[in-house]
Amino acid sequence: MTAISHPPVVNHNEWLARRKDLLAAEKELTRQYDRITAMRRRLPMERVQKAYRFTGPNGELGLPDLFEGRRQLIVYHFMYDPDWDRGCSGCTDFVNALGNLSMLAERDTTLLLVSRAPYEKLAAYKEDQGWTLPWCSSHDSDFNYDYHVTLDRGVVPLQHNYRDEQEVIARSNGEPWFANGETHGLSVFFSVGGEPYHTYSTYARGVERLTDAYSLLDQTPYGRQEDFEESPPGWPQRPTYGG
Repeated sequence: MTAISHPPVVNHNEWLARRKDLLAAEKELTRQYDRITAMRRRLPMERVQKAYRFTGPNGELGLPDLFEGRRQLIVYHFMYDPDWDRGCSGCTDFVNALGNLSMLAERDTTLLLVSRAPYEKLAAYKEDQGWTLPWCSSHDSDFNYDYHVTLDRGVVPLQHNYRDEQEVIARSNGEPWFANGETHGLSVFFSVGGEPYHTYSTYARGVERLTDAYSLLDQTPYGRQEDFEESPPGWPQRPTYGG
């Protein structure tokens, strides 16, 4: 029989003791996660100053239109350069990993994809993948540049994950990887009186675990809207759905 790698074998009492140690660490991780999501819900927001224009299946749209009448909007910045024939394979894997997201609409939240490639390419790729998630093109706007998912020194100073070019180079031991091109991310917006506000963006590995409705809602100001979550001080009572 061929030997295979595996965890060490112990008796039940030792296994139980080790499992209890791990359980304590798991509980602390959960408490820390809850603390961080509470901080995220309390993060202030900034008004979106530009009138960004997008293209969807029915023509031109503004950022307020992307909310589809809901209070919160989650945008996944899908990497698709206008010159590419296909979308990013990593972003494709991310979308394929998404579960049942019907809870988002039930909790006043819209999720959609935005890419810089022309809409015709996005529509063809979406059909090829068999996706139903809404997807819009930001081809003729500054949206991707302003939210730092298209990096181009000729348009805006390079920034990645809230670090400027020199900070990124310093953290990577001088490796000149930080260059023009597409990257991925996720941004959250909140609507007040029909006006959009930017509440949150995350990049790099901050996106990779956001493939279910709960983790996506955890990125928004309203959170999961369940009883165990406290509203930020001064907020009116938000809707709750139990849990």
